[in-house]
Amino acid sequence: MKVLILNTSERTGGAAVAANRLMHALCKQGVEAKMLVRDKLSDDERVISVNQSWFQRRLNFLRFVWERLVIFLCNKLNRKDLFRVSIANTGVNVAAHPLVKEADVIHLHWINQGFLSLKGLRQLIATGKPIVWTMHDLWPATAICHYPGDCANYQTACAHCALTVPHPLWDLAASTFREKGRIAFDPITFVGCSQWIAQKAQQGRWLRTASFTSIPNPIDVSVFKPVERMAARRHFHLAEEKRFVLFAAAKLSEVRKGAAYFVEACQALYRVYGDRMEVLLMGNSAGELEQRVPFRVNALGYLSDAQEMALVYNCADLFAIPSLEDNLPNTIMEAMACGTPCVGFQTGGIPEMIDHVQNGYVAHYQDAKDLAKGIQWVINHPDPEALRQACVEKVRTHYAEAVVAQQYITLYEQLLKR
Repeated sequence: MKVLILNTSERTGGAAVAANRLMHALCKQGVEAKMLVRDKLSDDERVISVNQSWFQRRLNFLRFVWERLVIFLCNKLNRKDLFRVSIANTGVNVAAHPLVKEADVIHLHWINQGFLSLKGLRQLIATGKPIVWTMHDLWPATAICHYPGDCANYQTACAHCALTVPHPLWDLAASTFREKGRIAFDPITFVGCSQWIAQKAQQGRWLRTASFTSIPNPIDVSVFKPVERMAARRHFHLAEEKRFVLFAAAKLSEVRKGAAYFVEACQALYRVYGDRMEVLLMGNSAGELEQRVPFRVNALGYLSDAQEMALVYNCADLFAIPSLEDNLPNTIMEAMACGTPCVGFQTGGIPEMIDHVQNGYVAHYQDAKDLAKGIQWVINHPDPEALRQACVEKVRTHYAEAVVAQQYITLYEQLLKR
């Protein structure tokens, strides 16, 4: 069986990480899986870039710029939410690519920012090949936003999006929504990484008759695994006797990641733990957060090496994830695989991953006091080793590579029999 995975980047971003991990997981199960990307970042021969020449690289860069420029101009030169929306007005015609022609199954992941256009999607559907689309956010169901928050317009008719500046001549959301309505999505099988996102997407006006299922992202438990905590701390020159709370995101300052609630929780915790507790930050844009957290902060920057990331998770007593809206965060999976309990809000796919007071703590939504209570619950747990083992067991039974790959193989086989 030949499966072609399409994603804008090979490794940059949570969706890219998940797609790349799935390719490896499928290959280990005997599937001939490859990735077709715009941005190739390794020497892996199974990952092929559409940029095969200097001209193609420049053209695809211009496609990325053109999409952002249209959004920028329609927003009256406002950059505030420039990367929170995508309009897919330009992209590569991958339907004619040799790898698409030879594949048995086409598997889409995150294809925005000039990689695939809405026209390109129609061209892919026209090939007649089975298409699976794993949803890492809600963009396939909305007009232009990746996460709609409390907005339910995508269920009826998107217009006057709150993430755009009102324009007298052109409504980006309305025009893109109409364009999506011209796509016959029924031949595509949509996969929600979480049950939450599958249920939300099915409410979208254009996806109500589409096929949906839910399969989580995979993780390599031979890489993300428990190691001796003090040894991990020595690797990063951290104090062995302190309590460490980890907060991680690609961009720590992104509002959706809930840094404000993390800061508020830390302020409450500082009155209890004082200098006995420290904070670990993993990700970009840590500067502003460092100034607001009362604890000593150890900013580790953005890490892409899986071995280093696993060591960071092993350093921490717990991982705090106060996201306001999230699908199935790789970070929770990674932390739990390392035996590190997680504390997060009751939103998105987070409650599907954290079993409340069994392997972590699910706090009331946007409740910093309950978030702090959850952190204390982990710190004061009477049997921390049992808690760690519960985390590891959840990942091994639900998210291990072989478990997830087999679910996808079963889906592919069902589609090929149609």
